[in-house]
Order: sequence, then structure tokens, then C-alpha cells
Amino acid sequence: MSFSDFSKVESIASLNSFLAENSYIQGNAATQADVTVYKNFQKQYPALTRYLNHIASFSEEFEKLPAGEVPASKEAAEEEDDDEVDLFGSDDDEVDEEAEKIKQERLAAYAAKKAAKPKAAAKSLVTLDVKPWDDETDLDQLLANVKSIEQDGLVWGAHQFIPVGFGIKKLQINLVVEDDKVSLDELQASVEEDEDHVQSTDIAAMSKL
Repeated sequence: MSFSDFSKVESIASLNSFLAENSYIQGNAATQADVTVYKNFQKQYPALTRYLNHIASFSEEFEKLPAGEVPASKEAAEEEDDDEVDLFGSDDDEVDEEAEKIKQERLAAYAAKKAAKPKAAAKSLVTLDVKPWDDETDLDQLLANVKSIEQDGLVWGAHQFIPVGFGIKKLQINLVVEDDKVSLDELQASVEEDEDHVQSTDIAAMSKL
């Protein structure tokens, strides 16, 4: 699939939909196709790319960053400026004080509501490789055993069988985990308990959602 023109919102939406089910543009590892897509996007949105890369570098400290407000668009700011113009030139201090009181009450209510709102759980998209013993291993049963593992915060996704040589195929399966609920080390250990089918497991790819 080619993503070369990001001048339209539809192209960005299409790429986002594609990456929801794929870790890379082609195959199961980074290639020049991924580099090309990255450069195409960077070429048309250099400032946005720089900003996202920069903010991503703070990912380990997101919760520690100081509070701030997202600035309104130019159109919204202009409308707000128009609303603040006092066409009648009122000097009524009591009206101003009452308006300020209402404003502060609304800000306090908003802050309380925001503080009470539960934070979204941190999640990761993981691609897991499961290697069988040999070419005689029942891969369908292996897959069934893997997906039979159920845990709060774990959702199994799409899978495929990938040839690795000598007639042997490995299982590659995607999964989404809630970081606070699921330990990947423990999950791998659970998969490897199926000693009749599983030789080993590896994390092939991982990204934060």
C-alpha cells in the first residue's frame, strides 16, 4: 500500500486505519516503505512531525508535566474577543464583580469535574511471536491454546502463520494490553506452559496506544 500524498485529510485517516491492524507498511519489520511514508508525512507537515517527535520524548514524564491549556483556534479566539467587547462602556463595578464571581465558580466546578474524571488506562499494542517445536506441531491447536488465555486487560487480535524455514511456521499474533494489569513476562510464561506445542516466545513489536 502506498501513502505518498498527505495533502488531504482522507489520506491521513486511511493511514491511521491501516496502522490500526498493521505494525509496518509492508511485512513484519521496518523497511524503506516505512521510511518513505515517514518522509512524505514529514515533508508536508514538518512542524507537526517535529512537535510530535519532541513531545513523544517526554512520554515517561507525561504525568509530571505542569498544567496548561490548549489554545483556541484563530476563529474561536476572534469570536471570544468580540464577545468581550463592551459596546455600552459599562462602569458598573457590581456587575463586574458578579461576573467575576460567576466565572470563578464555573472554573472551580470545571476543575473539580476534571479532577474527578477517571484517567484512561495506559495501553500497549504488542506483536507476539510463538515458535513451535517442528513442522509437525498442530498450529491450529497452538493458536487455540494461546487465545484460551484470558486475563483482565488483555485482548487478543489478528494473527498469521509465518514460514521460518524447513517447513516450520511460527504463529505471530497481535494483542492489546493494559499496562497496569498485564505483565508481558508473565503472559509469555503462560503461553510457554503449553510445552507440547510451544518452544519459545518473543516480543516482535510493541507500541503505546
